[in-house]
Amino acid sequence: MRYRIERYQDRQGNVPFTDWITRLRKKQRQAAAKIDNQIDRAEAGNFGDHKFARDGVWEMRINFGTGYRIYYAVEGEEIVILLLGGDKKTQDKDIDKAIEYLQDYKARKPNENEQN
Repeated sequence: MRYRIERYQDRQGNVPFTDWITRLRKKQRQAAAKIDNQIDRAEAGNFGDHKFARDGVWEMRINFGTGYRIYYAVEGEEIVILLLGGDKKTQDKDIDKAIEYLQDYKARKPNENEQN
């Protein structure tokens, strides 16, 4: 099963996952490449080393360097929303922030039953 990958965007237009991976690319190109590869695999339905965190947020673990994490949610049966990235040492704080982002996403998501 293929998934469509989307990145969470806050009310101000910031995209936390993109901000994080951009900073990482400047410092750790090899780690960023491994994360990009994992996202490609997730898009194809292979989430690799992953587990449910809580409150709708999942964690993909990248076993490289400082133990990078991708925090995401699955929307319906076909969309993966990338919420945030981090590493093992910031895991608890990152999960809390990812939950906050997911709640914001759901609150602003257009009602699927509304017609445009």
